[in-house]
Amino acid sequence: MNHDIASIDLADGGRERTQWAAQTMPVLASIAERFAREKPLDGLGIGACLHVTTETANLMIALKAGGARVHLCASNPLSTQDDVAAHLVRDHGIAVFAVRGEDNDRYYEHIHAILSERPALTLDDGADLVSTIHNEHPDLIADLIGSMEETTTGVIRLKAMEKDGALKVPVVAVNDANTKHMFDNRYGTGQSSIDGILRATNALIAGTTFVIAGYGWCGRGLAFRARGMGANVVVTEVDPLKALEAVMDGFRVMPMDDVAPSGDIFVTVTGDINVIARRHFGMMKDGAIVANSGHFDCEIEKAALADMSEASKVPRASVETWTLPGGKRINLLGEGRLVNLSAAEGHPAAVMDMSFANQALCCEYLAKQTGRLEARVYSVPEEIDQRVAKLKLDAMGVKIDTLTAEQEEYLSSWKHGT
Repeated sequence: MNHDIASIDLADGGRERTQWAAQTMPVLASIAERFAREKPLDGLGIGACLHVTTETANLMIALKAGGARVHLCASNPLSTQDDVAAHLVRDHGIAVFAVRGEDNDRYYEHIHAILSERPALTLDDGADLVSTIHNEHPDLIADLIGSMEETTTGVIRLKAMEKDGALKVPVVAVNDANTKHMFDNRYGTGQSSIDGILRATNALIAGTTFVIAGYGWCGRGLAFRARGMGANVVVTEVDPLKALEAVMDGFRVMPMDDVAPSGDIFVTVTGDINVIARRHFGMMKDGAIVANSGHFDCEIEKAALADMSEASKVPRASVETWTLPGGKRINLLGEGRLVNLSAAEGHPAAVMDMSFANQALCCEYLAKQTGRLEARVYSVPEEIDQRVAKLKLDAMGVKIDTLTAEQEEYLSSWKHGT
């Protein structure tokens, strides 16, 4: 079996940590049990470009239980857990191409290694697999049933491809499932981003001016967690509705140019480019902390920071201190990559349970819909979203009401009035 990992000798640690995560992923476990019986993915090749973590490992194991031939590469060079990659290779026979800290060339070598297996389904975290297929391997499109996309950034890219008429395969926007973005993005990103900042810096959050660029689901979650730890939270936005929501939620809202001189900690969660740019670094105070929790590191204009600086050093793991003329220091965390994965372990397994349950069920859905779907971006079927929510409630021991026949009739009728 072809693979490229740091060391197979790390597998024991990866096995223990993967099994630890599995304890809080009961929804995915129940799906894996059914998959093992029914084999809905029998013989299908699945290529995945995801963060190689303990949670992802449990998804890969579930897909293999369903009969799939699974190949995995990393969607971020700094998110790979090398012991988990070794565990998947040694103990589950899953081909993994991921090494923490791999450079850009090796990253794309790994993507091409996945595509060389001619997958029938792809799972993306940022749309790099799908875009590479369209740009460099159009011969694979004829055999591709479809793809799943895990991130807001990836969905934006794919919808742009659809709008331009460039998208040639059906894609399910798993990110847009309610049981994904309302929980993974809000609770997962909120907690894990704070975790990454604390592990990298050991900073006290209370009393700081904590600047969050973007008030989508990720920004919302981060804002509430930072405020809960005593920070004075400021939100920057370009969307009037989201800005208004932030104000109504009790946060200050202002342009980045206005808050840059007073911010202590800056976190970008927008999915756009150069949100913190050259001019902002010049305005920031000495010792400012800058991090990113959006998908790609382009949200921070790193090249400009390097160009402006006279020196740099790494005083702590995941911290690079850039010194500007005059002695002002800017601390960039995790090379500007996802701070929750570059400096910490990513989302808690309990929330990824729902996200990856959606991934697994959408793989099954696409397999059943082979040849029936147009080349466009689809929402997760409501039935799958509802099923994941119900399974999660069951696992938590939470019971809810059910409608009576009379109530169902009332809700479906237009004849009832005052």
